[in-house]
Amino acid sequence: MRLPVQLAMPVLAGMLHTAGVAWPLHFVLDYGQPQWPLQLLSMALLAGALLGASSAGQAALRAWVFTTVYLGCTFGWLFTAMHTYGGMPAPLAALAEWLLAGALALYFAFAGALWWRLAQRGALSGALLFGLVWMMAELARGTWLTGFGWGAGGYAHVDGPLSFFAPWLGSYGMGAVTGFIGMALAQALMRAMGRRVPGGVLPSGTAALLAALALLIAPLLIPAAWNQWTRDAGSFSVTLLQGGIAQDQKFEQASGVPQALKWYEAQLLGANSDLVVAPETAVPLLPQDLPEGYWERLSSGLRGNGHAAIFGIPLGDSQQGYSNSVIGLMPGQAQIQRYDKHHLVPFGEFIPPLFRWFTNLMHIPLGDFNRGPLGQASFAMSGQRLAVHICYEDLFGEELATRFIDPASAPTALVNVSNLAWFGDGLAIYQHLSIARMRALEFGLPVLRSTNTGATAIIAHTGVVQAQLPYGPAGVLQGQVQGRSGLTPFARWAARWGLWPLWLTGLTALAWAAIARRRSA
Repeated sequence: MRLPVQLAMPVLAGMLHTAGVAWPLHFVLDYGQPQWPLQLLSMALLAGALLGASSAGQAALRAWVFTTVYLGCTFGWLFTAMHTYGGMPAPLAALAEWLLAGALALYFAFAGALWWRLAQRGALSGALLFGLVWMMAELARGTWLTGFGWGAGGYAHVDGPLSFFAPWLGSYGMGAVTGFIGMALAQALMRAMGRRVPGGVLPSGTAALLAALALLIAPLLIPAAWNQWTRDAGSFSVTLLQGGIAQDQKFEQASGVPQALKWYEAQLLGANSDLVVAPETAVPLLPQDLPEGYWERLSSGLRGNGHAAIFGIPLGDSQQGYSNSVIGLMPGQAQIQRYDKHHLVPFGEFIPPLFRWFTNLMHIPLGDFNRGPLGQASFAMSGQRLAVHICYEDLFGEELATRFIDPASAPTALVNVSNLAWFGDGLAIYQHLSIARMRALEFGLPVLRSTNTGATAIIAHTGVVQAQLPYGPAGVLQGQVQGRSGLTPFARWAARWGLWPLWLTGLTALAWAAIARRRSA
């Protein structure tokens, strides 16, 4: 009975972490919205569990249980994609989801064991090391083996005082801050309770606690204008389209395809704003497979009505391969602007080696796509530069940052086109919206999101959602957008060095801790 009791705290903490990133219940608080205090509480509970571990193995197990629970609950929408729309048997879909969570949690198990072995019992140094080690586990999860950083702790803080640090540190750096605060709070509480931990009674955690409180309070005292890094680059009107095509009908030739072609043609040609945006694969057929005259009507009509249009469409052929693409038709420009998706979805847009048997269990009408290059040029439109990206590519802020290497050609707005109908009406919609809000904060730019079923939204450069369509049905969202020029600190260092500054900071801390431990042995 002792082991289940010891793991109760990591299980509870993992569930709280999921709720902190996106609240999962309808009857209290705002469904799907981030609750940053819960994320900090979850980190404090995890830290308490690690402080009470009697061995590195026990610390690893507690960290693994915490992360498996939090990722398994966060990824619940994968079951919908694999079972409801992919046709995979329910038991196998549930098993696949939790196996993924457990496999990704191994990074954090290693981080927990490493921290337990290297942490000095000084509260400040132990808290700093924990924050950085935990950040490196998130970095590994988010970048290695194609990367899947969905649901990381930083996304709980698009609201609240820690959002101040987004344009400085990015979401991964914010994860280090939350880890530090959680450990500092746990140390202070255990000290106040007179609790003993392996290695002796904790020394006074006053410095760590004061530092944690300063991180939470200082952003509330600093004027918001002091943390504004971009400036007005002119406004433009926009129309965002949400087709509301059911996923089980989207690629059906007798239902979803003609519905999409008719609806999007009417909306694209009928819009009267400076820019109209349609979602990922809004036009669900290759240009050569479209009904006779459709492409000619669409392209000539868009060029003739004086507004810019951006929409998703698959491109390619059987000889050269296919790409998940976005086309831009701009007034006064004969040449079509094009973006090809760079960061492809495993099992949906490419099949990892040795895993074709797995994709064969699902009935998803996608296969191996060609990968577009990193750092593709922005779409130019009337003095604005629009950084187009597709679906979960906005999860990879370091890849978007490659478009900011040259400040003179850096984007003035981000445009994301998505189709999350694969995941039903669950938390994925809200989690993805928080990801987009984080990118707005990191780069100081507005984000335009056009999706098939939601969340279609206009997000200001401050990360605030200015306007949003209801989830599900077809709709049209119109609004004004203020483009922004200039670079945040995150855009500057991530454009040049990617995530290496964070890795080097963490590795330096590990080296320092290892040397200090050897000297004290």
